[in-house]
Formats: sequence, C-alpha cells, structure tokens
Amino acid sequence: MTARRPHVLLSVAMSIDGHIDDTAPERLLLSNPADLDRVDQLRADSDAVLIGAGTLRSDNPRLLVNSEQRQAERRAAGLPGQPLRIVLTGGGDLDPELRLWQYGDGRAKLVYSPDAAVARLTARLAGLAEVVGTGAGLDLGAVLDDLGVRGVRRLMVEGGGAVHTLFLTSGLVDEIRLAVAPFFVGADEAPRFVNAGRFPQDALHRMELVGTDAVGDVALLHYRVPEKQDEKREQPAADRLTEDDRRRLALAVELSRQCPASETAYSVGAVVVADDGTELARGYSRETDATVHAEESALAKIDPADPRLRTATLYTTLEPCSRRASRPTPCAQLALAAGIPRVVLAWREPALFVADCQGIELLEQAGVTVLECPELAEEARAVNAHLW
Repeated sequence: MTARRPHVLLSVAMSIDGHIDDTAPERLLLSNPADLDRVDQLRADSDAVLIGAGTLRSDNPRLLVNSEQRQAERRAAGLPGQPLRIVLTGGGDLDPELRLWQYGDGRAKLVYSPDAAVARLTARLAGLAEVVGTGAGLDLGAVLDDLGVRGVRRLMVEGGGAVHTLFLTSGLVDEIRLAVAPFFVGADEAPRFVNAGRFPQDALHRMELVGTDAVGDVALLHYRVPEKQDEKREQPAADRLTEDDRRRLALAVELSRQCPASETAYSVGAVVVADDGTELARGYSRETDATVHAEESALAKIDPADPRLRTATLYTTLEPCSRRASRPTPCAQLALAAGIPRVVLAWREPALFVADCQGIELLEQAGVTVLECPELAEEARAVNAHLW
C-alpha cells in the first residue's frame, strides 16, 4: 500500500467582500479573540500547518500553537508540542531572519520548491529548515505524497490567496473553515481569499455545508468538499472488508473475553496488523491496569517510530473513544498520533458512559478509513451484556 496523502483543511478569515487583507502596511485583523482561539485549536489538531511564501513575507507569522495546555495535550499524545510548519515557494527568495525560522529547530520546518531553487534555498536556510524539491514546478501532488510518507495525516492550509487557489483548483482540499468578518474592505487591489481560476466546485458541483456558527461577531462556515470518484488517498481494497479483516476482528472479540470484569467500563479487544499481514500487537481492556483501554494497550507495545504503523490496520471490537475520564488522551487520538490509516470495528459505542461518542467522526475527519463489521457486532455486545 502506498503512503496515504493527508486530509487537507483550508482555514481562512475574510471580509464580507472576500478580502483576506487590505492595502495598508500593517496586517488587517479580521478575527476576534474567540476566533483566534478556535484557529489555535485547529493548529493543535493538525500534524502540519502550511502557508505560501507571500504570506510568510507579508505577515511574518510564527505559525505556532499558542496555548500551553494544547501543547501539553499534544505531548501527552506522543506528538511534538508544535505541528510541522511548511512553506511553499516558487523561487529562492526567503529571508532567514523571518520569525518562523527562529522558533523551534529546523527539523520542525519544511520548505517545498521547484528543483531549480533547492540549492539556493538550502544554502540560504542552512540549519533553519529542510528544503524539498517538487520537480520542474511547484507540484502539490508531490508535496502531499511526501507529507504522507512523513506520516502527516492532517494538513492545515492557512494561505494566502495564491496558495488557496492552487489547492482548490487542483482538487486537493477536503474541507474549508471560513470565518467571515463583519465589515468590508472595499479595495479592488487588496488580496482576496482566492484568485481567478477553474475550480472543480462550481455551480454544478456544490460543496456540502456541514456547519455554521457565530464566534462573537464573526460568522463561521464549515464546508466539506465531496470526494471525487478517483479519490487520491485510498487504494480501492482499503475501502472494503475482506475475509482477513473479519478473521482478525474475530480475534479481537476473543481477546475481549479476557478482560477483567468491570461494572463501569466496556470489555474490548484490539489487534494491530501491518499491511503485509504481520500482527504488530494485541491488547484488551484492563490488561495492564484497571483503566487501560484495549487500543491503548496494543499501541503501547509498538515502537512509535515503527514505519509499519503508517500502513497498518487497527481492529477493535468497539468504536475508539473520543473522551475518557481515566486518561488525558482518548483512543481515537492515540490512533491518529500513531499514524494508523485504517480502522475496522464491530460496533459503535452506545450512550451508556458517554452521551455522544465521536471516535469515528474524529478518525474520518482526519482522513482515516473506518469500516464497520456488523456481523460481529452482536458477539462484541454479548461480551458486555452485564452492563445492561
């Protein structure tokens, strides 16, 4: 199985008339404090954050997760405190004194450029960032392929207009979070959300509006971009249950029968299997202590640096939890942190201990393929019959 491209989230704030800045030398503030905090959470939930060279020069951002609590939560999940920071450039004119290069070490920053600019950029940014060539031009497909190999599962794109346009016209965006500020810029020459282009999402191919919200005086629109038939991320077999999947999930059901009894927690079994069929680890609820979950127990037995995790499948008898009281990091986040691209489960978590488990949603939003095996759901539920 080839490395899977990341889920691409495009995050942008604009004025009512579609501008992302004005013509003044200072950066135009479009968001309010609550919306800036929302963006900080999106960064914390991402493996990487990307901007274009124009935004780097004009805004001079750090692209950091500002909340210390969110940084701590990332570290608790086995992630770096800050996501990978990425710059796209078509040439070699990047000032090494800009703020982005001065925070964190160079291993946490990537620059993608056409091959012709790599030598110049590498010399200019020596020790500050890794520079990667994308061929004769700035090839976004090559960028996403490389990020997939590096284990990036969720990429947040923050602009500017040229980068937004490039991703959207290339059909490489999965969702858009669009914050609309309550004022007009009114200047034709001011930068816009997107430039002119041929967008796959036209009047005949509409995006799906999945949410709206008021964040103070800012309107937040959440759009999902429908997947195309030639979807870029998955090998076709990854989207289908196989007999091997059913056999391995049945093994997880057997493991769940080994769980020490509990009146306040489910009995769950989990197995992690590499793409070549090698079992990497197995686990079950309360295997090592009174609060450990099955997925957590299995993943703890695997070296986080094991490259096989990036193409592995997690088999679990119950939907991975999205919230838990016993540990700071739920199992859905543990699976994302491990880079697992595929999860097969027997049944969804009922509203017994948690009113609205969103483990499947968290995984799918991050681009993970989640498959349910209803024929084993009854067996998995039967192991937990004592809870009702």
